[in-house]
Amino acid sequence: MDDGDIEAEIERLLNERQNQDKARRAEKIAAGEAVPEAPPSPIEDEAAAPQAKPEAAAPPPPPPPPPVVAKAAPKKEEPKAAAPVKKAPAQVEQTIRVDVKRLDHLMNLIGELVLAKNRLIKINDDVEERYEGEEFLEELNQVVSIVSLVTTDLQIAVMKTRMLPIGKVFNKFPRMIRDLTRELNKKIELEISGEETELDKSIVEEIGDPLVHIIRNSCDHGVEMPDVRVAAGKPETGTIKLKAYNEGNAIVIQIDDDGKGLDVEMLKNKCLEKNLITEKEADNMSDKEAFALIFKPGFSTAAAVTNVSGRGVGMDVVKTNIEKVNGIIDIDSVFGTGTSIKLKIPLTLAIIQALLVGVQEEYYAIPLSSVLETVRISQDEIYTVESRSVMRLRNEVLSLVHIGDIFEVDRILDSGEHAYVVVLGLGAQKLGLIVDSLVGQEEIVIKSLGDYLKGIEGVAGATIRGDGGVTLIVDVVALMHMAKGVKASASTQSSAGQITHEKSKASDYKVMIVDDSKTDRMIMTKALEPLGISLVEASDGQEALSILKSGEHNFDAMLVDIEMPRMDGYSLATEIKKYNKYKNLPLIAVTSRTGKSDRMRGVESGMVEYITKPYSADYLSSVVQRNVNFKSEFL
Repeated sequence: MDDGDIEAEIERLLNERQNQDKARRAEKIAAGEAVPEAPPSPIEDEAAAPQAKPEAAAPPPPPPPPPVVAKAAPKKEEPKAAAPVKKAPAQVEQTIRVDVKRLDHLMNLIGELVLAKNRLIKINDDVEERYEGEEFLEELNQVVSIVSLVTTDLQIAVMKTRMLPIGKVFNKFPRMIRDLTRELNKKIELEISGEETELDKSIVEEIGDPLVHIIRNSCDHGVEMPDVRVAAGKPETGTIKLKAYNEGNAIVIQIDDDGKGLDVEMLKNKCLEKNLITEKEADNMSDKEAFALIFKPGFSTAAAVTNVSGRGVGMDVVKTNIEKVNGIIDIDSVFGTGTSIKLKIPLTLAIIQALLVGVQEEYYAIPLSSVLETVRISQDEIYTVESRSVMRLRNEVLSLVHIGDIFEVDRILDSGEHAYVVVLGLGAQKLGLIVDSLVGQEEIVIKSLGDYLKGIEGVAGATIRGDGGVTLIVDVVALMHMAKGVKASASTQSSAGQITHEKSKASDYKVMIVDDSKTDRMIMTKALEPLGISLVEASDGQEALSILKSGEHNFDAMLVDIEMPRMDGYSLATEIKKYNKYKNLPLIAVTSRTGKSDRMRGVESGMVEYITKPYSADYLSSVVQRNVNFKSEFL
């Protein structure tokens, strides 16, 4: 077959195929079906292409499959193969690394801001008192309040940036407990809670070792051997609970075990063997004080020295490290039941709440975490026992020492004055600190004393008060140690030696009521009648002063109204304080004037209490009882 024949044959096949396609399309169109455009035939493509003369004839291509016809039914959406895949947006990192030195610097700046805030509040109080009633005072108060609020919020925010969860310390103890159970052949479970509680980074680093010592002691000395526990009716497996929680401005870490507890007599005998205490101290020691013996250096109850215990080193280190961060450690135990150890640690070491006290012209700041209470006592409640000053506070005898004797502050001895006592608590120890005045509570910033003054015993640092003066911060731990060597001062001894007339019945107490309103005098009389004390009435300041000067009565207290004709309450109080005989007479203001400036003026004139009308009869009675030292057995 020549070339012409080949071309003719291809032409014939092409026409035949086209005719067949047209016929099929026509049939389907007639049937009402939608027919897509026919794709070009591969033979057409080949025919349209330039013809190359092959050496041999190629066989005809097989006919293509019939085209898929789309029906009128709803179409299924098919995935688009060529559609680009959307990438998720890149995550922006939400944390940054900050050098601890920068946080420390930021904390120092916040401290300066807190000092400035305290100064601003003090200036605002002075301006408010001087320009009372001026229109600008309200706006000034608003600004000061906003600055104070923002400063406090900023301080809290900066403190939180330094916080770490205490779980970073707790997480290492489960493995330690597993190792100790194998080593001691005991069965012990550890229960942890409160690990999300946050603490300042610097403190978190300090409490790791103390907790290790406490938990090792609980495993070795606390939890008994399995057979001993079963014999005592306890579960074979002992439990140690480790938890942390917030309590005010402090964090409490509590370690409880259900072991054998602390044997008070055994603790005393061990200390006597090692000459750590005397027999007299052991006899007079309470259970709480006996528990604290485990903190004595060199003390150990272990029968033999092991890898876990017996070296006499551990609990004394715990006490030292906790006190280093101004913390308090407390132990409570029931023999045969278990032991509970609490560590109370401040949230931060930079800014603390403190009680400001005065001695002559000097001021001292006492960390509020160590202050249990403050009481006002008369000098005849102070006694001298073996050259030491003591007082009875409810059902216990409390050692007393004057802060001026500890820091050797020159002061004027005045045995006739009442005494203010700040009761300090450090674990099981208590001490009554006598001061001349209570200034108030204030948020203070701790500043170091520098290289030349650091290391002064009893002083933890200094701060700047709201009025710009510098105040020393008391180191409570060192103060309690120093107090042991302080004998009763001359003023205390003289006051203790003074014996006032002993009151044998309620009527021996005498109180004067000074008020120009007969109705108010009657109300006060009715409120005090149940006490059975003697009452004398005066209608104004002049009459009250005349009664005092007559010397017919020896009053224990006076209830004084402020607004009275001839002589008001302020003037009366000022006149009374001019007489040495009445210098310590408690003056109690009873008035309807509630302003802050009124209260300040009352304090300046010598009022010891400020009662605003209306008041309850019980409240008035309790204030009078407290100020005249009324004996409860007379009721």
